[in-house]
Amino acid sequence: MNLIRNYRNWRRYRDTVSELSRLSNRELSDIGISRSDIAYVARKAG
Repeated sequence: MNLIRNYRNWRRYRDTVSELSRLSNRELSDIGISRSDIAYVARKAG
């Protein structure tokens, strides 16, 4: 079951990174995130 949970967490991380990466710098700024923070925010989302 650990493998399944790890896979789901990884997918959630990748989906979050993908979604945030599609936003413009202006949109990221509006929600208080810089482009360099995307990976950190995605890890916290899990």
